[in-house]
Parts: sequence; structure tokens; C-alpha cells
Amino acid sequence: MTVEPPDDERHHGASHVPPPATDPLDRTRFPVDEWRLTETRFDSRDLGVTETLFSVGNGYLGLRGNYEESRDFATNGTFVNGFHETWSIKHAEEAFGFARVGQTIVNAPDAKILRLYVDDEPLQLSTADLEEYERSLDMRTGVLTRSLIWRTPSGKRVKVVSTRMVSFTQRHLAVLTFEVTLLDAPAPLTISSQLLNRQDSDSEYELLSALVDTGMDPRKAAQFSHRVLVPVVHADHEDSHRLALGFRCAESGMTIAVTADHHVETENDYSVRRESSEDLAKASIRVQAEPGVPVRLTKLVSYHTARAVPPRELLDRCDRTLDRVTEEGVAEHVADQAAYLADFWARADVEIPGQPEVQQAVRWNLFSIMQAAARADGAGIPAKGVTGSGYGGHYFWDTEIYVMPFLTYTSPWAARNALRFRHSLLNDARRRARELTQKGALFPWRTINGEEASAYYAAGTAQYHIDADVAYALSQYVGATGDLDFLHRQAVDIFVETARLWADLGFWREENGGAFHIHGVTGPDEYTTVVNDNLFTNVMARFNLRRAARAVRELGEADPEAYDAMVRRTGLLDLEVEEWERASEAMAIPFDEHLGIHPQDSHFLEREMWDLGRTPLEKRPLLLHYHPLVIYRFQVLKQADVVLALYLQGEEFTTEQKKADFDYYDPITTGDSTLSGVVQSIIAAEVGYHDLALRYFLGSLYVDLADRHANAADGVHVASTGGVWSALVGGFGGFRDLGTVADGEQWCLDPRLPDAWESLTYRLTLRGVRVKVQVERDQLCLEIEDAEHDGDVADLATEVSFDVRGERVVVRPGQPTLVPLEHQGPRLTGEPANPAGTRRADGTLIAATVPSGD
Repeated sequence: MTVEPPDDERHHGASHVPPPATDPLDRTRFPVDEWRLTETRFDSRDLGVTETLFSVGNGYLGLRGNYEESRDFATNGTFVNGFHETWSIKHAEEAFGFARVGQTIVNAPDAKILRLYVDDEPLQLSTADLEEYERSLDMRTGVLTRSLIWRTPSGKRVKVVSTRMVSFTQRHLAVLTFEVTLLDAPAPLTISSQLLNRQDSDSEYELLSALVDTGMDPRKAAQFSHRVLVPVVHADHEDSHRLALGFRCAESGMTIAVTADHHVETENDYSVRRESSEDLAKASIRVQAEPGVPVRLTKLVSYHTARAVPPRELLDRCDRTLDRVTEEGVAEHVADQAAYLADFWARADVEIPGQPEVQQAVRWNLFSIMQAAARADGAGIPAKGVTGSGYGGHYFWDTEIYVMPFLTYTSPWAARNALRFRHSLLNDARRRARELTQKGALFPWRTINGEEASAYYAAGTAQYHIDADVAYALSQYVGATGDLDFLHRQAVDIFVETARLWADLGFWREENGGAFHIHGVTGPDEYTTVVNDNLFTNVMARFNLRRAARAVRELGEADPEAYDAMVRRTGLLDLEVEEWERASEAMAIPFDEHLGIHPQDSHFLEREMWDLGRTPLEKRPLLLHYHPLVIYRFQVLKQADVVLALYLQGEEFTTEQKKADFDYYDPITTGDSTLSGVVQSIIAAEVGYHDLALRYFLGSLYVDLADRHANAADGVHVASTGGVWSALVGGFGGFRDLGTVADGEQWCLDPRLPDAWESLTYRLTLRGVRVKVQVERDQLCLEIEDAEHDGDVADLATEVSFDVRGERVVVRPGQPTLVPLEHQGPRLTGEPANPAGTRRADGTLIAATVPSGD
């Protein structure tokens, strides 16, 4: 934002711990509003960040928060989920099985452009004399609004009000309005509405994308060295005010079409002139404007994409979309948007009374998840959603672990769509496993089209845990929804093929009566790669093997016909299921008796420790300043690894083990990844570091809003926004889903309310029933809210049960259930001490240092 957080806040200072809880936003520019993100003055110094924060999207289509005039910008961007170009990965040294084809999201033709000229003078915010300015994203309507008063060079005052909406109910639709009113004198004005191929065109104010240098930052998208969008069709309709462009991607062959329709409302005299070329289509609305007589332009835009459908056919689809919207009226679609979001907030809102700054930030994070996922419909959920090109528009394991819980428990249909997308990639995953000489299926670490796109295998392909992450999300979804039809008819194949991979990847050793080991993998922590018996990987693989065996056996009992069909699809043998069960029971789980902790991998504790406290600020994050081999030699974490296992598979660890593990790993975790803070918050809350838990949460809450990692300009950190929900619900709210455990209650509650909060309220949708959970200092209130019966709770005959600190609590319709709480969990002061200086079992000292060539 305008006033950026100091460096010691942005990268956690000289230590790993976030700063004390403070509001990092400039509230003179971004006032507190629990339902809106509002900007009250223009500032050109952080355009990239605000373009991300004020993006609007629906999971399919995303429009960055660029200004309509398109003259002041950091990155102009329009993105369609899954619309990508491919390119050959050039390895400096080749080897068998390396990823061959890269994929990068394409900057789709830009329809946001609405340029204003008054007396032939252009409106450009960075130089304009602005008497008033406000821009606001309303999270209840999904509409971005901007209002300003501009004093032209000749002294005329002009009021401009614009709105922008990407529809949640009409996947292919965006609605833009632009209203201009002269306040005190007549003048000729022109509104130039455009469609522009920004990916390739240098006809405006930017260079060809091939000439852009993003520097050495693996978080950014790759740049192209060729023309990406090959023009196929352009048109301006003779009998309407429509403009259209159609393209084909040069290498991937994907196609896209965009059509814009224009509706002008004014009592002034006006004319419309249209023109089009291969990369630019333009409608100029020329008005002889009188003071006090508004000119209102409504621009309806439709995007359609396909793998190979000709752009001309896609233009027909665009026309049908716009015809329907025109017939039904824009007002109806705006109302539909508000109704859609009202239903969303009824299911998904998290309320924190008395904390308006936190409440605003929480809602922005939750809204961002839905903007990334709501209408992904058949595609994945990119790491940046549809707000930017960061990470090339790729899908990662972030979706399954950080985003899927929110979708599963608040919008299960969106979770199902995401899992169906993973299932659609199963054949690609089978092929990838064969390339790596493995049985079963290996899902890619990063991809758009199903092929592995990671050129750096050590921190990419080696993250085999992606298989278990997908299986985990699938298990969680089925447990929360009871969607056995999806499991039995399709998704069980994921369990089978991922379990096959683990059974084939691991091997047996005869120590302690037989142990199953997994070597040569990388866990979530990308600062430690290609290791043996990574704790997270082994624990999650054990879960995967157990859950697959259970799914297969339950399917055989519940639906023999579906079981036979699954066997025909997968060629499953009974002996395989028995092998999965044996391997899961004998899984090697590293544990150091001397230190009383779980080593991150079998050799982790043999390394020396990186001294984060003496690492210069200008050397953070480490991945941008040190060769990977330097980092790999030390005990230092990019993100939570063992601690993430403590959360996802908490039932496999004792309370004492969780605290010991957290105490050891937390001080050596850099927080260089935005995925880490939310997990550290959850486990800190569980083991008792209540103040630290809140600090980690607030650090994660403002990852994008305060640009804490200095890369919010590349797009929203969608996994972090999902993790914010998990930190609220799983950390402070104490919710756990133990669906992997055969006996006992499936859903557990053990809250950890922060000292500064008076209460916390969240919702869970479980087996089609919405349950409101209200955590207060001395009690827990559980109430069924019927989301599927028009609010008539009396018609709902379903009850939901929870384990609340060891006691079974049944929640029934129409009967709020109060559960007394004696405490909010253990309370520990401070934070864990750095483990440097402790001695290993062999008596050697674990020393801490900062690598230096001096």
C-alpha cells in the first residue's frame, strides 16, 4: 500500500516470528469497513498491489484492478482459468524423465479499457487534478466501484462513476459501467471503449511481452519469446455496437473469443464509431455533453475459451451470452450476483465481534477464495486464482491442503468440481508415474494441462506427497458430504492409483520386525530436498494407503457392481489391498529418542543449523540470495513440514510430541513461504502459545493486504487466503475432522480463543446440514442453520454430533446446544527457544551459523 510495512515486518525481521499485533494498513487511505475494501486517494507507488487487491473474478474469468483509462498501471491483466500457452523446457543438461513442456497462463484480450477525453484532453489519474476519489470493492455485491471528480486543464469539473462486475451466476460474463457527468460547463467528450491483445501487441504503451525482464524470481511467470495469440477473426457488428476478437494460441492450440456489447444512455446528442483490426477493436462514443446531463455506457463482455474449438464458434457462444443478458436486463444479473453472495456469506462468514480491522481483512480473504474457485468448473484453482500471472497460472498441492477445506465445509459443490478436475488428470498422472518407472499414478507438482511443468525436479517432481494430498482432500470431502456416488463411480480410482504408487515407491527393511521406507523425496519444505523418510511424506503416505484400502473394502461391501467396475478400470488385485495395509502399519516414522522429536527426515538432525537471527534482512527470502545447495546443507525451513503433519494427521501424535516438535521446528522456519504462517498459527494455538498463534495469524491475514512478501503485485496468494480460514476454524475454533479414524466421533471441537477476542463464530456444512459454531470465553454454542430448506429448520430432521473435549455432543434442529468451557486450552507465554546449542544423541553440538564467502 502507500505506506508499506517496515522491512522487519515484511520478512519477519531478524527472526522467524511475526511482529506484535498491529494494524499494518494506512487507515487514512484504506478506512475500516467490515464489508468493503475502500481506497480514498490515488497513489501510483503501489499500483501492482492495488491492482491485485481490487481484482474481480469468478474462478473462470478475472479482471485485475486496472484503471479503466489504462494509462497508469503496473501489470494490465485479464485472465481465464486454464487458458495457457505451452513451450519447450530447455534444460542446461538433459536427463531422462525431466519435464519437457512448460505451460504459462496467457494474458487474455483486455476488455476493461474505457478511456475518457473531455475537450480532447485525456483523463490520466497520475497527472489529473482530482477533487474527489474513491474506489471500493463491495464484498456483498461483488461489484468494484470507482467515483471521482476531475478538474480538466481548462477548469471544467467532471464527475466519473464506474463499476465492474464479473458474474458468479453467468460464468462467461463481465459487466462494466462508465458514467460521465459534466458539472458546470458544456464540452465535447469521447469515451473510447476497446478490446486489446495485450499479450502480444505493442500498439499501446507497453513492449511486446517477449521483451519484458522479470528478473530471477521463481515465483513469477515465465515470459514468451514468440507471438502467443495468433489472430483468427475480428469484427465490429454492422447492426449493433458489438466488437469481437478471436485468437488461437500458437503452440497449445487453445482458442479464445471475446465480444463486447455497448449500451449508451444519455439525453445528449451522441454518435458511435466502430473499427477493428487483428489486435485491437474500438468503439468511440462521441458526445456533445451539457452540464448535469449524464452519459452512461454499459459494456457487456463475454469470454469463451476451448481446447480446440474454432474462435468463430466461440464468438457465437459470446453472442448467445450477451443476447441473453440483454434480453433479461443487466439489473437482473446484478441482483443475482448479490443473492449469490448473500447465500455465500450465510454459509461461509466468520464473525469476530469487536475486531473491525480483522473482520474486514478476514472477509477480503474469504471473498478472494471464492473469486478464485467459485466457477472454476472443470479447471483447477491456480495459485494466484485469476488475479495475476504469478507462478504461471499453475495448480499446485496448495489447492488440496489449503483451499479445499474451506470449499468442502462451506461450498461442497465447488470442492467436488476441484476433485473432478484432479480425476480428469488421472491418466496423465499414470503416464507420469511410468516416466519415473513407478506403478500407479503420480500427480504433477505444478501443472495446467496435466503434464508436469516443473523444470527443477528437486523441489518439484520429488514432492511425491502431492498424491497423498489429493487423497486427503478426497477423503475429507467424502467424509463431510457423504458423496459416495462420486467416490464409488470415479474417485475411488484416485485412491487405488495413489496407493499403488506408494506401495511401489517404498521398500522393506527387516529392522524391528519389518519397516516400510520411502526414499528420495521432497516434503513441503523446499529448503530440504530429495531426502529419505521425510516425516510428512511418510505420515501422509500411511494415511493414503490406509484410506485406499478402506475405500476399496467398503466399496466391495456397499456396491458390488461399482466394485467390479472399478476393478475393470484399474485391474486391482486383492493382494494389492493387503500390501497397502501391511505397508501402512509398518511405515517408518522417524523419531529421535534423545531429543524427543520427529526428525524432518532420516538425516535432518545431522545438519548444522542456519542462524536466522544473524541473517541480514537484505538476504531474505533465502531462495533469492543463496544457491539451493547452500540452503540444503542446513537445518532451515522455508515452510512448515513436520508441523503441517501435526495438523493434518494430529491423531497420530501425542500432545507431548506436538509441543516438542513445534518447539524445535518453529524457531528454524523462515516464513519465506506464505503457506507456513497459518499452519504455525494452528499448532501454536493447540499447544498453548496463544500470543504467538495470534501473531502468526495476523501475519498471514495481511499477506496480500499489506504486501508482506513484496510480491502481492503478482496476484493473490490463494493458498494463504484458504489457510486464513483454517487458522480461524481449525486453530482458534478448534475444529478437527478425524474421518480417517475408524472409531469415535468424526468431528471434534476443542477451541482456543485468543485473549483479545470476545467470541468467534463460524459455519460448517456437514452432510448437507449447516452448523453454526459460536465460541465464547466460557461456553460453546452449536446451532443448526438449515441452508437447504429455505430457512425452515423445522423441516430438517438431521442431527450432527461432535466430540467436544472427549464428550459426545449432539446438535438437533431448533435446539441450540450450549457446552460449558472451563478453559481455552493451555496457555504458554513467549515463544519456543531456538534449539541451537542442543546436543545430538552422539554428543555433538548442533551449531548455528550463517553461510558466508567472506
